[in-house]
Amino acid sequence: MIVHQIWTGNAYRNFNYLVVCPDSGEALAIDPLDYRKCLAAAKTNGWNITQILNTHEHGDHIGGNGPVQAATGASILAHVNAKDRIPDMDRGLSAGDTVQVGTVTLRALDTPGHTMSHICLLSDSDQPALFCGDTLFNAGAGNCHNGGHPEELYQTFVQQLDRLPDNTLIYPGHDYINNNLQFTLDREPDNDRAARLLGQTQDQDPGQPLITTLALEREVNTFFRLRSPSVIAGLREKFSDLPEKPDPKSVFLKLRELRNSW
Repeated sequence: MIVHQIWTGNAYRNFNYLVVCPDSGEALAIDPLDYRKCLAAAKTNGWNITQILNTHEHGDHIGGNGPVQAATGASILAHVNAKDRIPDMDRGLSAGDTVQVGTVTLRALDTPGHTMSHICLLSDSDQPALFCGDTLFNAGAGNCHNGGHPEELYQTFVQQLDRLPDNTLIYPGHDYINNNLQFTLDREPDNDRAARLLGQTQDQDPGQPLITTLALEREVNTFFRLRSPSVIAGLREKFSDLPEKPDPKSVFLKLRELRNSW
């Protein structure tokens, strides 16, 4: 499997992706907002975009569908419940459905929270890769402002994402790593791993970003660190109603609430 990550350089700091079968050159375009860059990359490398996958229905993820489809004839795939919000959608995906790109198999995960019609794709390979849209970011989690729900996002994290293998590569929909690491350190000042990583990434070129693993996310992403004594102690200073030993769900929801205005 070839993963070609495309940095859009726009105000929203989007990443787009081409997932390519190395044998046939068949390609899947994931959230191809910057359709010009996606089409140019495919042309330069001799790849044939046959499918478009939208992780969810927001405009900065579906905005390039039309030009890519017009240029390639690609079919549009998205969550089965997004059909009324994504024009010209051809195939609705449910949990466990597969997307075939030549010899590459990707499995759909139904991952509500950022929106209630959000799909992540997980590669079926020895080196798993997760294309996670706006559900999971490097060192962070998606917001729930426009059609989502934080309790659903919590369930997605603990019931699905946190059960994936440590070596899973993380390919998010946006580059927010530096702000997210700063939030982690605000909540957990003694997280030395997050501090070291911020030192490595704060001047990185988003066109050649660090690709994290789930193992690294568990070290530096505060939304996975729900039992950290430092995280809990800091939250209890902010929220007087939080008990001394809060349950993980309460910690997650308080963290999401703080991140909304941080």
